[in-house]
Amino acid sequence: MNIEFTSAHNAFRVEVREWLVTHVPTTRLPSFDTQEGFEAHRVWERTLASEKWGNVNWPAEYGGRGLDLTHWLIFEEEYYRADAPLRVSQNGIFLLAPTIMEYGTPEQKARFLPPMASGDEIWAQAWSEPGAGSDMAAIRTKAVRDGDDYVVTGQKTWSSRAVFADWCFALVRTEVGSERHKGLSKILIPLDSPGLTRRPIAQLDGDPGFAELFFDEVRAPVANLLGPEHGGWGVAMATAGFERGLLLRSPARFQATAARLVKLWREHKDRLSSGVGEQVLQAWMDTERFCAATYQLVARVQAGASISSESSANKIFWSEMDRHMHRTAMIIMGAKAELEEGLDAIDNGRWLDGYMFSLAGPIYAGTNEIQRNILAERVLGLPRK
Repeated sequence: MNIEFTSAHNAFRVEVREWLVTHVPTTRLPSFDTQEGFEAHRVWERTLASEKWGNVNWPAEYGGRGLDLTHWLIFEEEYYRADAPLRVSQNGIFLLAPTIMEYGTPEQKARFLPPMASGDEIWAQAWSEPGAGSDMAAIRTKAVRDGDDYVVTGQKTWSSRAVFADWCFALVRTEVGSERHKGLSKILIPLDSPGLTRRPIAQLDGDPGFAELFFDEVRAPVANLLGPEHGGWGVAMATAGFERGLLLRSPARFQATAARLVKLWREHKDRLSSGVGEQVLQAWMDTERFCAATYQLVARVQAGASISSESSANKIFWSEMDRHMHRTAMIIMGAKAELEEGLDAIDNGRWLDGYMFSLAGPIYAGTNEIQRNILAERVLGLPRK
Protein backbone atom coordinates (compact mmCIF):
# COMPACT_ATOMS: atom_id res chain seq x y z
CA MET A 1 0.00 0.00 0.00
CA ASN A 2 1.38 3.41 -1.02
CA ILE A 3 0.12 6.38 1.02
CA GLU A 4 0.51 9.58 -0.97
CA PHE A 5 -0.02 13.07 0.45
CA THR A 6 -0.89 16.19 -1.50
CA SER A 7 1.04 19.45 -1.26
CA ALA A 8 -1.79 20.78 0.93
CA HIS A 9 -1.37 17.81 3.28
CA ASN A 10 2.38 18.41 3.48
CA ALA A 11 1.89 22.12 4.16
CA PHE A 12 -0.59 21.27 6.91
CA ARG A 13 1.91 18.88 8.48
CA VAL A 14 4.56 21.60 8.59
CA GLU A 15 2.08 24.05 10.14
CA VAL A 16 1.09 21.57 12.85
CA ARG A 17 4.70 20.66 13.60
CA GLU A 18 5.79 24.29 13.94
CA TRP A 19 2.89 25.13 16.26
CA LEU A 20 3.55 22.13 18.50
CA VAL A 21 7.26 22.93 18.75
CA THR A 22 6.45 26.30 20.29
CA HIS A 23 3.49 25.26 22.46
CA VAL A 24 3.98 21.72 23.85
CA PRO A 25 5.02 21.94 27.53
CA THR A 26 8.72 21.29 28.02
CA THR A 27 8.05 19.05 31.04
CA ARG A 28 5.43 16.30 31.22
CA LEU A 29 2.21 17.27 32.95
CA PRO A 30 1.14 15.40 36.10
CA SER A 31 -1.26 12.49 35.55
CA PHE A 32 -4.75 13.69 34.70
CA ASP A 33 -6.03 11.12 37.21
CA THR A 34 -5.04 13.60 39.93
CA GLN A 35 -6.71 16.95 40.69
CA GLU A 36 -3.55 18.90 39.84
CA GLY A 37 -2.95 16.98 36.63
CA PHE A 38 -6.58 17.15 35.55
CA GLU A 39 -6.61 20.94 35.75
CA ALA A 40 -3.21 21.18 34.06
CA HIS A 41 -4.53 19.11 31.16
CA ARG A 42 -7.66 21.28 31.01
CA VAL A 43 -5.39 24.31 30.55
CA TRP A 44 -3.66 22.44 27.71
CA GLU A 45 -7.03 21.76 26.07
CA ARG A 46 -7.71 25.50 26.17
CA THR A 47 -4.33 26.17 24.58
CA LEU A 48 -5.18 23.79 21.74
CA ALA A 49 -8.63 25.32 21.33
CA SER A 50 -7.28 28.87 21.20
CA GLU A 51 -6.16 28.24 17.61
CA LYS A 52 -8.64 25.43 16.81
CA TRP A 53 -6.08 22.63 16.98
CA GLY A 54 -8.01 20.47 19.42
CA ASN A 55 -10.47 19.05 16.88
CA VAL A 56 -9.27 19.77 13.37
CA ASN A 57 -11.97 17.58 11.76
CA TRP A 58 -14.87 19.36 13.51
CA PRO A 59 -16.96 22.03 11.73
CA ALA A 60 -15.55 25.51 12.29
CA GLU A 61 -18.70 26.76 14.03
CA TYR A 62 -18.16 24.25 16.85
CA GLY A 63 -14.46 24.93 17.42
CA GLY A 64 -12.79 22.91 14.66
CA ARG A 65 -11.14 23.60 11.31
CA GLY A 66 -13.57 21.77 9.04
CA LEU A 67 -10.88 19.39 7.74
CA ASP A 68 -11.22 15.74 6.75
CA LEU A 69 -10.04 12.62 8.55
CA THR A 70 -6.79 12.45 6.58
CA HIS A 71 -5.83 15.81 8.05
CA TRP A 72 -6.79 14.49 11.48
CA LEU A 73 -4.46 11.49 11.06
CA ILE A 74 -1.64 13.82 10.03
CA PHE A 75 -2.32 16.01 13.06
CA GLU A 76 -2.23 12.96 15.33
CA GLU A 77 1.11 11.86 13.84
CA GLU A 78 2.67 15.22 14.60
CA TYR A 79 0.97 15.44 17.99
CA TYR A 80 2.45 12.17 19.22
CA ARG A 81 5.79 12.85 17.55
CA ALA A 82 5.97 16.02 19.66
CA ASP A 83 5.17 13.96 22.79
CA ALA A 84 2.27 16.31 23.55
CA PRO A 85 0.01 15.70 26.59
CA LEU A 86 -2.70 13.05 26.53
CA ARG A 87 -6.20 14.39 25.92
CA VAL A 88 -8.11 14.65 29.20
CA SER A 89 -11.26 15.48 27.22
CA GLN A 90 -11.06 12.34 25.07
CA ASN A 91 -14.38 10.89 26.29
CA GLY A 92 -16.09 14.00 25.02
CA ILE A 93 -14.26 14.95 21.86
CA PHE A 94 -13.67 11.44 20.49
CA LEU A 95 -16.79 9.61 21.69
CA LEU A 96 -19.65 11.91 22.62
CA ALA A 97 -19.01 14.68 20.08
CA PRO A 98 -19.39 12.53 16.95
CA THR A 99 -22.53 11.03 18.52
CA ILE A 100 -23.97 14.51 19.10
CA MET A 101 -23.11 15.45 15.52
CA GLU A 102 -25.04 12.41 14.30
CA TYR A 103 -28.00 12.35 16.71
CA GLY A 104 -28.09 15.75 18.40
CA THR A 105 -30.52 18.58 17.76
CA PRO A 106 -29.18 21.93 16.47
CA GLU A 107 -29.68 23.30 19.98
CA GLN A 108 -27.69 20.45 21.54
CA LYS A 109 -24.84 20.91 19.08
CA ALA A 110 -24.66 24.63 19.81
CA ARG A 111 -24.90 24.09 23.56
CA PHE A 112 -22.49 21.21 24.11
CA LEU A 113 -19.85 21.15 21.37
CA PRO A 114 -18.14 24.57 21.79
CA PRO A 115 -17.47 24.21 25.57
CA MET A 116 -16.34 20.65 24.92
CA ALA A 117 -13.86 21.88 22.33
CA SER A 118 -12.54 24.59 24.64
CA GLY A 119 -12.01 22.29 27.61
CA ASP A 120 -14.49 24.27 29.71
CA GLU A 121 -16.67 21.16 30.03
CA ILE A 122 -15.01 17.75 30.30
CA TRP A 123 -17.05 14.57 30.06
CA ALA A 124 -17.19 11.17 31.72
CA GLN A 125 -18.88 8.02 30.41
CA ALA A 126 -21.59 6.61 32.68
CA TRP A 127 -22.52 3.23 31.21
CA SER A 128 -21.18 0.34 33.28
CA GLU A 129 -23.05 -0.78 36.38
CA PRO A 130 -22.20 -3.28 39.15
CA GLY A 131 -24.43 -5.85 37.42
CA ALA A 132 -23.90 -4.65 33.86
CA GLY A 133 -20.31 -4.34 32.75
CA SER A 134 -19.67 -5.78 29.31
CA ASP A 135 -23.37 -6.65 29.07
CA MET A 136 -24.82 -3.16 28.70
CA ALA A 137 -28.23 -4.61 27.89
CA ALA A 138 -28.48 -5.50 31.60
CA ILE A 139 -28.53 -1.83 32.66
CA ARG A 140 -30.97 -1.14 35.50
CA THR A 141 -30.47 2.57 36.30
CA LYS A 142 -33.86 4.10 35.56
CA ALA A 143 -35.06 7.52 34.43
CA VAL A 144 -38.73 8.33 34.97
CA ARG A 145 -40.30 11.18 33.01
CA ASP A 146 -41.71 13.94 35.24
CA GLY A 147 -42.87 16.91 33.22
CA ASP A 148 -39.86 18.54 31.56
CA ASP A 149 -37.38 16.41 33.52
CA TYR A 150 -36.24 12.85 33.89
CA VAL A 151 -35.75 11.64 37.46
CA VAL A 152 -32.72 9.32 37.47
CA THR A 153 -32.15 6.66 40.14
CA GLY A 154 -29.43 4.01 40.16
CA GLN A 155 -25.69 3.43 40.19
CA LYS A 156 -22.85 3.55 37.65
CA THR A 157 -19.29 2.31 38.12
CA TRP A 158 -15.91 2.48 36.37
CA SER A 159 -16.77 5.94 35.05
CA SER A 160 -13.52 7.25 33.58
CA ARG A 161 -12.50 10.79 34.67
CA ALA A 162 -15.77 11.13 36.61
CA VAL A 163 -14.00 12.20 39.81
CA PHE A 164 -13.04 15.56 38.32
CA ALA A 165 -15.18 15.87 35.15
CA ASP A 166 -18.08 18.29 34.67
CA TRP A 167 -20.68 16.18 32.82
CA CYS A 168 -21.47 12.56 32.05
CA PHE A 169 -23.35 10.83 29.24
CA ALA A 170 -25.45 8.13 30.85
CA LEU A 171 -27.28 5.14 29.43
CA VAL A 172 -30.45 4.59 31.46
CA ARG A 173 -33.72 2.66 31.26
CA THR A 174 -36.62 4.99 30.46
CA GLU A 175 -39.34 2.50 29.50
CA VAL A 176 -41.04 0.77 32.42
CA GLY A 177 -40.96 -3.01 32.11
CA SER A 178 -38.50 -3.02 29.21
CA GLU A 179 -35.72 -5.58 29.01
CA ARG A 180 -32.34 -6.01 27.37
CA HIS A 181 -31.71 -3.68 24.40
CA LYS A 182 -35.16 -2.11 24.41
CA GLY A 183 -36.32 0.86 26.45
CA LEU A 184 -32.90 2.49 26.98
CA SER A 185 -32.11 6.18 26.49
CA LYS A 186 -28.96 8.29 26.49
CA ILE A 187 -29.14 11.36 28.73
CA LEU A 188 -26.56 14.12 29.36
CA ILE A 189 -26.24 14.93 33.08
CA PRO A 190 -24.13 17.51 34.99
CA LEU A 191 -21.97 15.80 37.59
CA ASP A 192 -22.70 18.52 40.16
CA SER A 193 -26.45 17.79 40.03
CA PRO A 194 -28.27 17.63 43.40
CA GLY A 195 -28.65 14.00 44.46
CA LEU A 196 -25.59 12.79 42.50
CA THR A 197 -22.73 11.40 44.60
CA ARG A 198 -19.26 10.59 43.25
CA ARG A 199 -17.09 8.01 44.98
CA PRO A 200 -13.48 7.70 43.67
CA ILE A 201 -12.11 4.29 42.62
CA ALA A 202 -8.33 3.91 42.84
CA GLN A 203 -6.40 2.42 39.92
CA LEU A 204 -3.43 0.08 40.28
CA ASP A 205 -1.19 3.13 40.78
CA GLY A 206 -3.46 4.53 43.49
CA ASP A 207 -4.75 7.51 41.50
CA PRO A 208 -8.54 7.96 41.25
CA GLY A 209 -8.93 7.35 37.53
CA PHE A 210 -12.51 6.13 37.92
CA ALA A 211 -15.56 6.81 40.06
CA GLU A 212 -18.77 5.21 41.17
CA LEU A 213 -21.78 7.44 40.54
CA PHE A 214 -24.88 7.23 42.72
CA PHE A 215 -28.06 8.82 41.36
CA ASP A 216 -30.66 9.55 44.05
CA GLU A 217 -33.60 11.06 42.17
CA VAL A 218 -31.33 13.28 40.08
CA ARG A 219 -33.29 15.56 37.76
CA ALA A 220 -32.09 15.99 34.17
CA PRO A 221 -33.96 18.11 31.59
CA VAL A 222 -35.72 16.24 28.81
CA ALA A 223 -33.84 18.60 26.50
CA ASN A 224 -30.70 16.63 27.44
CA LEU A 225 -32.02 13.42 25.87
CA LEU A 226 -29.65 12.52 23.03
CA GLY A 227 -31.41 10.69 20.23
CA PRO A 228 -34.84 9.04 20.47
CA GLU A 229 -36.45 8.18 23.77
CA HIS A 230 -36.24 4.42 24.39
CA GLY A 231 -33.89 4.21 21.37
CA GLY A 232 -30.68 4.67 23.29
CA TRP A 233 -29.21 1.31 22.33
CA GLY A 234 -28.62 2.46 18.76
CA VAL A 235 -27.16 5.76 20.00
CA ALA A 236 -24.86 3.92 22.42
CA MET A 237 -23.71 1.54 19.70
CA ALA A 238 -22.76 4.53 17.56
CA THR A 239 -20.65 5.88 20.43
CA ALA A 240 -19.11 2.43 20.96
CA GLY A 241 -18.24 2.30 17.28
CA PHE A 242 -16.32 5.57 17.57
CA GLU A 243 -14.58 4.20 20.67
CA ARG A 244 -13.51 0.95 19.03
CA GLY A 245 -12.95 2.27 15.54
CA LEU A 246 -11.16 5.33 14.24
CA LEU A 247 -11.26 8.14 16.73
CA LEU A 248 -10.26 7.08 20.24
CA ARG A 249 -6.98 5.38 19.32
CA SER A 250 -5.18 6.75 16.29
CA PRO A 251 -2.24 4.77 14.85
CA ALA A 252 0.11 7.58 15.82
CA ARG A 253 -0.34 6.81 19.52
CA PHE A 254 1.00 3.29 19.02
CA GLN A 255 3.67 4.29 16.51
CA ALA A 256 5.08 6.66 19.13
CA THR A 257 5.16 3.82 21.65
CA ALA A 258 6.88 1.55 19.12
CA ALA A 259 9.53 4.21 18.46
CA ARG A 260 10.20 4.48 22.20
CA LEU A 261 10.37 0.68 22.40
CA VAL A 262 13.00 0.51 19.63
CA LYS A 263 15.05 3.16 21.45
CA LEU A 264 14.76 1.22 24.72
CA TRP A 265 15.87 -2.01 23.03
CA ARG A 266 18.89 -0.35 21.42
CA GLU A 267 20.03 0.95 24.81
CA HIS A 268 19.89 -2.55 26.38
CA LYS A 269 20.27 -5.01 23.49
CA ASP A 270 23.79 -6.13 24.44
CA ARG A 271 22.43 -8.11 27.40
CA LEU A 272 19.25 -9.37 25.72
CA SER A 273 18.51 -12.51 23.72
CA SER A 274 17.76 -12.32 20.01
CA GLY A 275 14.16 -13.27 20.74
CA VAL A 276 13.54 -9.93 22.43
CA GLY A 277 14.72 -8.10 19.32
CA GLU A 278 12.24 -10.13 17.29
CA GLN A 279 9.44 -9.03 19.62
CA VAL A 280 10.46 -5.39 19.15
CA LEU A 281 10.48 -5.84 15.38
CA GLN A 282 7.05 -7.45 15.52
CA ALA A 283 5.73 -4.51 17.52
CA TRP A 284 7.09 -2.01 15.00
CA MET A 285 5.60 -3.97 12.07
CA ASP A 286 2.23 -4.22 13.81
CA THR A 287 2.00 -0.47 14.32
CA GLU A 288 2.90 0.18 10.68
CA ARG A 289 0.31 -2.37 9.58
CA PHE A 290 -2.32 -0.72 11.77
CA CYS A 291 -1.44 2.68 10.32
CA ALA A 292 -1.82 1.44 6.73
CA ALA A 293 -5.14 -0.25 7.53
CA THR A 294 -6.44 2.93 9.16
CA TYR A 295 -5.53 5.12 6.17
CA GLN A 296 -7.29 2.60 3.95
CA LEU A 297 -10.39 2.71 6.18
CA VAL A 298 -10.36 6.53 6.22
CA ALA A 299 -10.21 6.58 2.42
CA ARG A 300 -13.27 4.34 2.31
CA VAL A 301 -15.16 6.47 4.84
CA GLN A 302 -14.37 9.65 2.93
CA ALA A 303 -15.68 7.95 -0.20
CA GLY A 304 -19.01 7.35 1.54
CA ALA A 305 -18.60 3.95 3.21
CA SER A 306 -19.71 3.32 6.79
CA ILE A 307 -17.81 1.54 9.57
CA SER A 308 -19.34 -1.67 10.85
CA SER A 309 -17.46 -4.78 11.94
CA GLU A 310 -14.12 -3.03 11.30
CA SER A 311 -14.53 -1.29 14.64
CA SER A 312 -14.51 -4.63 16.49
CA ALA A 313 -11.49 -5.88 14.54
CA ASN A 314 -9.67 -2.60 15.14
CA LYS A 315 -10.34 -2.73 18.86
CA ILE A 316 -8.99 -6.25 19.24
CA PHE A 317 -5.88 -5.44 17.22
CA TRP A 318 -4.85 -2.16 18.86
CA SER A 319 -5.56 -3.30 22.43
CA GLU A 320 -3.52 -6.49 22.11
CA MET A 321 -0.78 -4.71 20.19
CA ASP A 322 -0.46 -2.13 22.95
CA ARG A 323 -0.28 -4.83 25.63
CA HIS A 324 2.38 -6.71 23.65
CA MET A 325 4.56 -3.61 23.29
CA HIS A 326 4.47 -2.82 26.99
CA ARG A 327 5.10 -6.43 27.99
CA THR A 328 8.17 -6.39 25.75
CA ALA A 329 9.35 -3.20 27.43
CA MET A 330 8.99 -4.87 30.83
CA ILE A 331 11.19 -7.76 29.65
CA ILE A 332 13.84 -5.37 28.34
CA MET A 333 14.03 -3.42 31.61
CA GLY A 334 14.17 -6.49 33.83
CA ALA A 335 13.98 -5.78 37.57
CA LYS A 336 13.97 -2.01 36.97
CA ALA A 337 10.59 -2.36 35.30
CA GLU A 338 9.05 -2.41 38.79
CA LEU A 339 10.28 1.10 39.65
CA GLU A 340 7.54 3.67 39.18
CA GLU A 341 9.64 6.78 39.71
CA GLY A 342 12.96 8.00 41.06
CA LEU A 343 16.58 8.16 40.00
CA ASP A 344 16.89 4.46 39.07
CA ALA A 345 13.56 4.26 37.23
CA ILE A 346 13.87 4.10 33.46
CA ASP A 347 12.04 7.06 31.88
CA ASN A 348 10.73 7.87 35.40
CA GLY A 349 8.37 4.90 35.40
CA ARG A 350 6.53 5.86 32.22
CA TRP A 351 6.73 2.33 30.85
CA LEU A 352 5.27 0.86 34.03
CA ASP A 353 2.34 3.30 33.92
CA GLY A 354 1.77 2.40 30.30
CA TYR A 355 1.95 -1.31 31.05
CA MET A 356 -0.66 -1.12 33.80
CA PHE A 357 -2.97 0.87 31.54
CA SER A 358 -2.45 -1.54 28.63
CA LEU A 359 -3.88 -4.36 30.75
CA ALA A 360 -7.24 -2.61 30.63
CA GLY A 361 -7.23 -2.37 26.82
CA PRO A 362 -8.83 -5.77 26.17
CA ILE A 363 -11.59 -4.86 28.66
CA TYR A 364 -12.76 -1.28 28.03
CA ALA A 365 -14.71 -0.34 24.89
CA GLY A 366 -16.27 -3.80 25.03
CA THR A 367 -14.21 -6.83 26.02
CA ASN A 368 -12.23 -8.54 23.29
CA GLU A 369 -14.20 -11.72 23.93
CA ILE A 370 -17.39 -9.85 23.03
CA GLN A 371 -15.73 -8.32 19.96
CA ARG A 372 -14.68 -11.79 18.77
CA ASN A 373 -18.27 -12.96 19.17
CA ILE A 374 -19.44 -10.02 17.05
CA LEU A 375 -16.95 -10.88 14.30
CA ALA A 376 -17.83 -14.57 14.46
CA GLU A 377 -21.55 -13.94 14.09
CA ARG A 378 -21.70 -10.90 11.80
CA VAL A 379 -18.65 -11.44 9.58
CA LEU A 380 -18.08 -15.19 9.53
CA GLY A 381 -21.74 -16.10 9.93
CA LEU A 382 -21.04 -18.64 12.64
CA PRO A 383 -24.05 -19.81 14.68
CA ARG A 384 -24.62 -19.03 18.32
CA LYS A 385 -24.37 -21.96 20.71
